Amino acid sequence: MQFVKTNDLKPGMRLAKPIYNRMGVLLYERDTKLTFQGINSIENFGLIGIFILEPAEPLPPLSREDLEFEQFQTIYMFKLKDNMDKLQHNLAPETLLSLVGDIQTHYGVLDHKLNFTQTLRSSADFVYKHSISVAILTAMIANQMGLPEEDANAVVTAALLYDFGYLYVPQSVLDKGDDLTESDLGFIQMNLERGYETIRPRYEECDLPKTSLEIIQQIIFQNSRTLKIKEPADNIRLLRDILKVADRFDRLTAMNINNPPVSEIAAMSFLRQHSDVYNPLVVNALAECIHILPTGACVDLSDGEKALVLQENAADFTHPMVLKFSNNVIYDLSDPIISKSLRIVDIMKTMDNRIAIDEETLKHFVADRYIQETADRFRKKKLEIAQRKQQELQQQTMDTLLADTSFLANDVEEEPVPPKKPRKRMKLI
Repeated sequence: MQFVKTNDLKPGMRLAKPIYNRMGVLLYERDTKLTFQGINSIENFGLIGIFILEPAEPLPPLSREDLEFEQFQTIYMFKLKDNMDKLQHNLAPETLLSLVGDIQTHYGVLDHKLNFTQTLRSSADFVYKHSISVAILTAMIANQMGLPEEDANAVVTAALLYDFGYLYVPQSVLDKGDDLTESDLGFIQMNLERGYETIRPRYEECDLPKTSLEIIQQIIFQNSRTLKIKEPADNIRLLRDILKVADRFDRLTAMNINNPPVSEIAAMSFLRQHSDVYNPLVVNALAECIHILPTGACVDLSDGEKALVLQENAADFTHPMVLKFSNNVIYDLSDPIISKSLRIVDIMKTMDNRIAIDEETLKHFVADRYIQETADRFRKKKLEIAQRKQQELQQQTMDTLLADTSFLANDVEEEPVPPKKPRKRMKLI
């Protein structure tokens, strides 16, 4: 699988991912061969490029949830664009709250981890796709942290609107990427504040949560020279922290034309290293929502070798069980002795490292029952060795104590027992 820019697409190339329209209707199935008409449609969609299968490459399987994730992202993006267009024309975003409800219904109640696969973004559609991804992440984090429904809805609403001001920034400035000047940054900040001032008068007439407005204000004006914001209440601070973590994670891992994305584990490491900026409680909640190092992922190790993740570690995603390719040996990185000399540096760089392999997909590549049985035997053997060592240590300790007690007993002289005095009888009067 490789990424090909739209200008370089040729008839006969095979699609690696499906393409949907604004209603979520499938336009082009995976493995479809491109035609001139199809390439024109992709150009009209404004995509900077798509993923293409190599000539002899088999179609990689995706789970139903993965396919739905691609579909929902497309539907949500067009819905958000419609609402932002109305805001730009000083009209009320009538369907914004229903979009919040859709996101909450699909991703605000999940009881399992999600493969958070990224969509491609150009500077033209970055605001919409970024906002949708951040909204989905905030919904999952809020659910994981057990926040009240009112707060969860507020932070998802804020996630959809906080970058609205970017729509006022000219395309030529957005395309600069990391080459922005101080003047450019000041200009962007001015337009972000303009976006906030556009939203503020309409939050009541649209029934938008006032809490959402406070969260957006905390994000927009944190580095402002025009307005000094006061310290928020505890609940607003937490919701702001959720939005900050989701925003940074998505910016780090998203595909865009200016910067190559980093892996999920690299993004999580960055967030953990900057705990003074990104709330550790929120970062940990995010780690419980998405697959960081899923079973089947190939990784680079600190000793320069490469390995396959055999089993995730629910307690700490950075220390799974891996199989090293060079010697075919299994290493349990949760073992403190092993983790001192061996750790995961990153996911192996491939043409597309955004595709996480779920359990169903893994069945097509490995005998997962054998792997599971091997992992179970490995951990059982380790447990038996540890228990035997513990018993030997306990026995040695007991033998030492008994020897010390015997030594003391032989050296201590027995004190004579004083004779008992005759008891006096009480007289009855």
